[in-house]
Amino acid sequence: MSATATDPPVRDVVDKHRFDEVRLHAWLKAELPEIGDTLRVRQFQGGASNPTFLLTSGTGRHYVLRKKPPGQLLSSAHQVDREYRVMKALGGHIPVPKMRALCEDPEVIGTAFYVMDYLEGRIFRDASLPGMTPAERTAIYDDLNATLAKLHQVDFDAVGLGDYGRPGNYFERQVARWTRQYRDAATETIPAMDALIEALPARIPADQSVSIAHGDYRLENVMFHPTEPRIIAVLDWELSTIGHPLADIAYNAFIWRSHSPSWGSLDGVDLAASGIPTEAEYVAAYCRRTGRGEIPDWPFLMAFSIFRLASISQGVYARTLAGVLASEREAVNGCPPLAEQALAILEGRE
Repeated sequence: MSATATDPPVRDVVDKHRFDEVRLHAWLKAELPEIGDTLRVRQFQGGASNPTFLLTSGTGRHYVLRKKPPGQLLSSAHQVDREYRVMKALGGHIPVPKMRALCEDPEVIGTAFYVMDYLEGRIFRDASLPGMTPAERTAIYDDLNATLAKLHQVDFDAVGLGDYGRPGNYFERQVARWTRQYRDAATETIPAMDALIEALPARIPADQSVSIAHGDYRLENVMFHPTEPRIIAVLDWELSTIGHPLADIAYNAFIWRSHSPSWGSLDGVDLAASGIPTEAEYVAAYCRRTGRGEIPDWPFLMAFSIFRLASISQGVYARTLAGVLASEREAVNGCPPLAEQALAILEGRE
C-alpha cells in the first residue's frame, strides 16, 4: 500500500485464492450501496497470513478486503472477525482504517472476511529506512514507539473490548497456546523448542499488567502518512487480545536482534549515524511514555517473544508445505534458529 491508490502493489487474484466475485459484489451492494454496479478485485502481493485484496468500485472508490486463507487452518488462527472488531472499537483512539463490513458467512466467498477503507500511505519493509535523513528516521521510530504506548493506555472496557480476552495470567496462557500451535504444526524435532517449552513457565514475571495487546506490532505492520513521519494506520491485528503490554514492546524491540531481512533487521546499521535509536533507548522511551521504571524481566520477555515467533514460523512452514500459504515464498523453516536464539537469551548467553 505504499503506492498511490491508482497504482498499488497488486496483481490478478492467484488461482488458489479465487472466489465468486459476483457473489461478493451482490453482498457488498446490500451492505455498501455506494459500491456501484461494477467491482474489480485484485490481490495484494506478499503476506503470509490472511489473503488481502484491493476492491475498486465502479464509482472510483477503493476498499481492502481481508479474508481467511483456504484449506485446513490451525486452531484459533486467522480470526478476521477479531481483527474487524478491534479496529472498529479503536477508531478515534489510535490510527486505524475505517471498518465498513464484516461477513462471517462462508457461503459468500468461501471464508469469513471483512472490508475496510483503502488508505494511501507508506509501509516501510526495510527497517533501516534507506534514503532518509537521520532526523526522519528518528521521527519514524519515535512515532512507532508513541503509538504503541498510546494503544496500551486505551481503556479497553470503555471502548467495548472488555470481553476481547481474559485479563491476567497472560504469559501462562500464551506459552501454553504457542506450545500447542507449535506441536500441531511440527514437522521435525527441534531440541531448543523443547527446552523453551520446559523453561519458560518457571520464568514468568510477577508483573500482571493488562492492556490491549496488538500481538504483531512492528514497523512493517503500520502505515505512515505519504510525506510526514506520522502513523495513519496500525494494521494486522490478527493476534490481538487483552494481554500484557510488555509482550508487545519486547516483540517490537526484537527488530534490534533479528537477523531476518524478510521479517525485518537492523544488522549492519550504524545506529548512531542513522538516527535510529538503540534497543535500550527505544525501550526507555516507551517506559517514559507509560510511566514505567526499568523492566527487570527483559530476558524472559524477549525470549518469550522469539519463542512465539518461532511457533508462528513453524506454522507458516507447515502451511507452505501444504500449499495454502497466502504468498509464494520458498519453504524454509525459520523455527530452529529462532528457538536457538530465544534459548540463548533466556539462559543469558546472548
